[in-house]
Amino acid sequence: MSINPLKALGGLGQSVWYDNIHRTMLTDGELERLVREDGLKGITSNPTIFEKAMSAGHAYDQAIADAVARHPDWDAEELFNHLAVADIRDAADVLRPVYEASGKTDGYVSIEVSPTLAHDAEGTVAEALKLATWVDRPNVMIKVPATEAGLPAIEALIDRGVSVNVTLLFAVERYAAVAEAYIRGLESRARRGEPLGHIASVASFFVSRVDTAVDKELDAQPQFHELRGKAAIANARAAYRLFLDLFDGPRFAALRGQGAQAQRLLWASTGTKNPAYSDVLYVEELIGDRTVTTLPPATYDAYKDHGEPAPRLMAGLDGAPEVLARLRAAGIDLAGVTARLEREGIDAFVDSYRNLLGALRDKMTGLANAS
Repeated sequence: MSINPLKALGGLGQSVWYDNIHRTMLTDGELERLVREDGLKGITSNPTIFEKAMSAGHAYDQAIADAVARHPDWDAEELFNHLAVADIRDAADVLRPVYEASGKTDGYVSIEVSPTLAHDAEGTVAEALKLATWVDRPNVMIKVPATEAGLPAIEALIDRGVSVNVTLLFAVERYAAVAEAYIRGLESRARRGEPLGHIASVASFFVSRVDTAVDKELDAQPQFHELRGKAAIANARAAYRLFLDLFDGPRFAALRGQGAQAQRLLWASTGTKNPAYSDVLYVEELIGDRTVTTLPPATYDAYKDHGEPAPRLMAGLDGAPEVLARLRAAGIDLAGVTARLEREGIDAFVDSYRNLLGALRDKMTGLANAS
């Protein structure tokens, strides 16, 4: 009997999380099956995922009708939070045994603060604390975007003992600032003698979107075509090098001695956008110890079908600086590309969030008119 490639990743030190959530997978046993058969260790969500889940079909209709009947004063945003929190709680309960068995490093479900707060540090902290209290599960991470305003919010939340999934992270330089915010938050708690071991964090480093953007610029330069499909993986490897320096270094050693967990890199945007590339490219090349890969459904199924697990992340680490240097020689401004991707990512999540609220308002109106 062949080994399940998804399970095999765990033996290489990498945790597989699922980049998807919807109510049906919680009610029909699908999530339990993924944990049992594939060794799934976590769930990530975002406004786009919830937009697809809640806007299409009728899986949420009864829950919406019940909520509207009990709380006719709720607006669409309050209704969304109610529906999302219910899903997050149910998923967290399924994953609770994973959380306990892993020593509180895995088994997490992530829920994001409103993307409209991406440039509002105080608002982000307030909503994150509200969500953490509302969900009331130890194995939940609050997602906070890695914007400039997100950095003090991350530090404040870690200081308050909230586990954080830092999202929309594209640049190695910004990752350095994110890791610094995480470490400072832990150091602040340590100075007060407060526990550290229950706090977990991942830095969600986006991958395929980088290649999509860089490849467009390389397409106009035939002499540099061999660099297409190389930028994202080299960029991610550079981030992993920094992870090793930071979390295996002397500063973090003191925190580790007090029970602190390293802030693992999580590879996000792992679905291949270019059909000329392997559909599991961004999984295969970034397999490494103390990392997480979160996979959308198509990539998850593809890797389970024909993935070939091997520790390739470290194998390519030394070559990453050369690839990045060749990209600079080709005139690629990676800092400019990643800054633009951050802005576009926030805008896309805001659009999804507003579309979702609009769809919920329509359903609320339809229910009210039918009663």
